[in-house]
Amino acid sequence: MLQWTVIFLVLALIAAFFGFGSLAGTAASIAQVLFFVFLAALAISFFTRRRPPLT
Repeated sequence: MLQWTVIFLVLALIAAFFGFGSLAGTAASIAQVLFFVFLAALAISFFTRRRPPLT
């Protein structure tokens, strides 16, 4: 899924280079949302990771 963020980021940069503001803005917004979703998933997985049992 992180690949989709990179794809939308590259698409936004290419569209911005060619001057397609609407397309660049949409792709950048999608990349930003996906970034924060993955950041939240990372934080949740960090705090809920399984620990080995104490013996």
